[in-house]
Amino acid sequence: MYYYTKQTPLGLITIKEQRGFITSLNFDNYKNAGKVLPDKNFLTETINQAFSQLEEYIEGEREEFDLPLNPKGTPFQQKVWSALLTIPYGETRSYKDISVQIGKPDSSRAVGRANHENPIPIFIPCHRVISSDGTLGGYSEGLDIKTKLLQIEGK
Repeated sequence: MYYYTKQTPLGLITIKEQRGFITSLNFDNYKNAGKVLPDKNFLTETINQAFSQLEEYIEGEREEFDLPLNPKGTPFQQKVWSALLTIPYGETRSYKDISVQIGKPDSSRAVGRANHENPIPIFIPCHRVISSDGTLGGYSEGLDIKTKLLQIEGK
C-alpha cells in the first residue's frame, strides 16, 4: 500500500493505492490519522494519474475518470458504489433512486450509510446523491466540499 498527500483547490487530499488500484481518497488526511507510514508516502504512477485526472476535473476539463478502483466494502456497499458510478456528470440522484436501482426500494437509509462509507469519493461520485426533497443531504467530507463539487459540475 502506498499513499501520497497533495494540496489541491479542494484542500489537502490523500490518495491511497494498493497493487495498482486506487483504494481511497481522503480529505485533510483526517481518516489517515495514525494509519499511514512515512516510508509508504510515495507518488506511484497510478496515484500520479489519479491526481492528474482530479486536477482536470476540478478545472472543468474532465467529466469522467479512467482509473483502476478497488473500494473495500460489503456486498451491499459494493452495489451502491457501482450504482453511483452510473450517475452522469452534472446530474444527481436521490437516495431513494439509488435504492430502487439496486433492487432494494426500502433501503434509502442504508444507501445513505453506504454513501457515507464510500472510501473513494469524487472518483465514485457520492456527491451526486441528494435527498428526495432536493436538498443536499449529508456528505462525509462536509457540505462545503459537496457544494463545490456540484458547482464544478454546473449543478
